[in-house]
Amino acid sequence: MSTPSHPSVSLVIACGALAHEITTLTKANRWEHLKVECLPASLHNHPEQIAPAVQEKIRQSRNHYSSIFVAYADCGTGGQLDSVLTEEGVERLPGAHCYEFFWGSEAFLQRHETEPGVFYLTDFLARHFERLVMEELGIRAHPELRDTYFSHYTTLMYLAQSDSPELLSMARSAAQTLGLEFDYLPTGFGELETSLAKFAKTHSPRD
Repeated sequence: MSTPSHPSVSLVIACGALAHEITTLTKANRWEHLKVECLPASLHNHPEQIAPAVQEKIRQSRNHYSSIFVAYADCGTGGQLDSVLTEEGVERLPGAHCYEFFWGSEAFLQRHETEPGVFYLTDFLARHFERLVMEELGIRAHPELRDTYFSHYTTLMYLAQSDSPELLSMARSAAQTLGLEFDYLPTGFGELETSLAKFAKTHSPRD
């Protein structure tokens, strides 16, 4: 096995939708031995492309870092991402969606089972709602698609990582745009922080 070109550095391959949160956590906790590289957040609109993209990134990076962690949930890949990570021997964040690890698996799954008609926003999705939902799903150009996509939803729930009044206002506006009731829950970083902290500690360079 070749010696990594960065033997004291571990790589976090992250979803672009988590870039701000992960960067904030690495700086606040001084995880200087972690390097974060993000794949495009737009992959969420094409989940079948996530697993191949992650695998390609792992294979490009394996000989350069001491260890690798993947900051994705399953994200709609239907288990394809887990199959890739098992093959590559790499761990990922827990859960099926980022909503789950921000909120906590037990609380999220309980709400999801009792009220499946909830559309979730995070800070990232609130900030980029216009581009990722209205434009990329074609609703801005074809307003009739709103009811096609969202006819089975009743509520938009904003899971907030920050206490930004601006993002709260943007999330409320998104609910109005989609014709949904609005709900709001401050979650902070949730299990994203605990999972990254565990990886950072486990793979901290020895003194």
